[in-house]
Amino acid sequence: MTVRQNILITGASSGLGVEMARQFAAKGRNLALCARRIERVDELAGQLRRDNPGIRVVTRQLDVTDHDAVFAVFRDFRAELGRIDRVIANAGLGKGQPLGTGYFERANKQTLETNVLGLLAQCEAAMEIFLDQRDGHLVVLASVLAERGAPRTLTAYAASKAFAASLAEGIRLHHGRGPVKVTTLKPGYIESEMTARAPKSPLIVSTEKGVREMVAVIEREPATAFVPRWPWAVLARLVRMAPDWLLRKVM
Repeated sequence: MTVRQNILITGASSGLGVEMARQFAAKGRNLALCARRIERVDELAGQLRRDNPGIRVVTRQLDVTDHDAVFAVFRDFRAELGRIDRVIANAGLGKGQPLGTGYFERANKQTLETNVLGLLAQCEAAMEIFLDQRDGHLVVLASVLAERGAPRTLTAYAASKAFAASLAEGIRLHHGRGPVKVTTLKPGYIESEMTARAPKSPLIVSTEKGVREMVAVIEREPATAFVPRWPWAVLARLVRMAPDWLLRKVM
């Protein structure tokens, strides 16, 4: 297993991003952390340095919808750490309302700008670095919702995650067995700020448990993975085969 020492995580101010930072720090990895809410990122960085002496943690403020800033921040991180071994494109937005109900500007557009164009900028900036280094690992956070379209408030979000899965697959196909690895993660219900706004599900797992499996999968560097694997690898197959009337009822 290749040890990726310098790890860049976007969206590192809450939820999955924070917990991934904690768990990678505990493994002795250096971290480049960024998010819009820089005060949260800086607070996290201080905790990580205290709990894990010897690691380096560098931070920047970043809104991934500012595409020029994405490239500038990624390049700054590389200059500061010397190289970037892994980029985890975690920044995302979970807003959404049924289409045609007047929420284009306030919800659906914002979600697509962040999860589609913002993700594209992150992947472009990461690949620029990796191709220059001739080495690296790109991790794209998609979702089990990438498997099918979704009704009601999930329509725009699910579409954005389908884009994420397709984008990551396309990058991976282009580079084949080359030195740059690409992993698509498709999380199920893991506790985070995003899931806190959704109805409670008996399938949800704690942030710590869910991220522990995410980190283990990321370290193996597979092409794609559902996390937690059980039950989502099985449920994803059922979702792909489910009739429309059933999806309307359960989603």
